Amino acid sequence: MTDDAVGSETARTLPPWWAVLLVALAIAGTAFAIGRFSTFDIAPVTPGDTSAEAGFARDMQVHHAQAIDMAMTIYRSTDDGDLRTLAYDIATGQSEQKGVMYGWLVQWGLPQAGAPTMQWMSASEAGHAHGGSSSAPLSEEEARVAMGMASDAELAELGAATGRAADCLFLELMIRHHEGAIPMADAILELGSEPQVLAVAERMKNAQQFEIDAMTSMQQRLGCAG
Repeated sequence: MTDDAVGSETARTLPPWWAVLLVALAIAGTAFAIGRFSTFDIAPVTPGDTSAEAGFARDMQVHHAQAIDMAMTIYRSTDDGDLRTLAYDIATGQSEQKGVMYGWLVQWGLPQAGAPTMQWMSASEAGHAHGGSSSAPLSEEEARVAMGMASDAELAELGAATGRAADCLFLELMIRHHEGAIPMADAILELGSEPQVLAVAERMKNAQQFEIDAMTSMQQRLGCAG
């Protein structure tokens, strides 16, 4: 085949320039549409005042505040190096998370206080497990018990205790405290939709379960009763 023949054959097989242009425009338009609609799909929706996200941020701040207080109490008094390190980790980690949750509410334009404690959990399995329901909300005292919170008397006892008694009391109270936080994390994972909140809740749940295991091991090492 001559060079002229090859050139003629190539010219016949290549699409016209306008066809190439239309294909290019179609591809570009499709890519733009995909990006446009994907952006709409993932656009965050600001949680409202009665949302699960707002309730979680408020209640977990209160929960974390008590954990920080107990952790710093034992941090100052214990002679056990491992327990002191754990207490420091709990205090600093939960202080950071508390600040993040405070910031969420500011960002969403919502007050730091709102509906009764744990009311946001009533639609979840975790809420039902605690006896919560929209028709019969928990009292404030019942909610604190469900959250594993220490009473004022228990906090006073922890502050007055010394030595191994203080270490063991702290471990008992903090294990119960962490066990109360896990259903709260489960509830927001079930009810929530804000990606940042869900990511923090998942990390929080995993960290607190890890710390429960560590504290249970410390109880055994220290010979704590129960």
